Amino acid sequence: MPRKVRPTELAIARLWLDGRGLADVTPIPMLAARLTVRRRARLGAAILPAVFLCATALVYVSALPIRPADDGLGTQQRWALVVLTVLTAGLVLGLSLLDRWVRRVDQQAGAGLPRRAAHSVRPGWRTVLGVPRATLLAVTYAGAAVLAIAALTVRDGAARYAAVILLIGLCGVAAGTAVQLRHVLTHPVVADDEGSLKADFLMRVEDAREVAVPTVVWSLPVVSVFDTGLDPWNSGWLVFIILSVIALVLITVGDGRRALAAQRAPSAR
Repeated sequence: MPRKVRPTELAIARLWLDGRGLADVTPIPMLAARLTVRRRARLGAAILPAVFLCATALVYVSALPIRPADDGLGTQQRWALVVLTVLTAGLVLGLSLLDRWVRRVDQQAGAGLPRRAAHSVRPGWRTVLGVPRATLLAVTYAGAAVLAIAALTVRDGAARYAAVILLIGLCGVAAGTAVQLRHVLTHPVVADDEGSLKADFLMRVEDAREVAVPTVVWSLPVVSVFDTGLDPWNSGWLVFIILSVIALVLITVGDGRRALAAQRAPSAR
C-alpha cells in the first residue's frame, strides 16, 4: 500500500512543476511520491560511489608492497583485487537496488491510475538523453578504458596494479550505468492526462541525464595518485577529465538555452 504523501512533498512537487514551465499541472500525490523517491535515490547514488572510492583507496594503500614481488603482483595485492571485485559488485548492486526502488514506486503509482496516457510516438534515446550527452558518455568510457589499458602496457610494479584497479572499477560502473539507462528508457509511462504525461517525460529526461553524468569515471583515477603522484599518465588523466567536464558544461548550457527558448516560444505568438 502506498505511503501517505506529506504536504512538504506536495509543495516541492509544485516548485518542480513551476520550474519546468508546467504551472498549469496540479501536483497530485502520485507525482509528489515519484519525485520524492527520485530525490532520495539520487542522494543514495551520490553516497555509494563516494563510499566505493574511499574503500578502493583504502584497499589500494593497504596492499602496496613493501618491496616489489618477483612475480609481479604479490599475495597481498592478489587478495586486494578480490576485495575490489567484491566492492565493485556491491557498487553495481547498490545502484541497481536504488533503480529498482524508483521503478517499484513508479509501478505502484501506475497501478493506481484509472487510465493510462501514452505518447503518439514513444520517445527514443535521442529525445530523452540527446546525442551530445550520449556521445560524451561513450567517449568518456572509451577514453578511460584506453588510458587504463595503456597504463598496463607502459607502467610497471604498483603503478600497473593501480591500472588494474581502475579497469575493474570502470567495468563495474559501466555495467551499472547501462542497466540504469535501459530501465529509464524502457519503463512504462505513468500518466493519465496530458499534464501528467508532460511531467512523466521530463522526469524520464532528468533521470537519463543524471545517470549519464560520468562522475564516478572521473573519480576512479584518484587511487593511482597515491603511488605515482602527477606523473605523465596521471597528468593525461587530469587533462582528459578537465576536457570532459568542459564538454558537459557546454552541453548543459546548450540544453538550458533550448529549454528557455521553448518556454518563451508560445508566449511570443
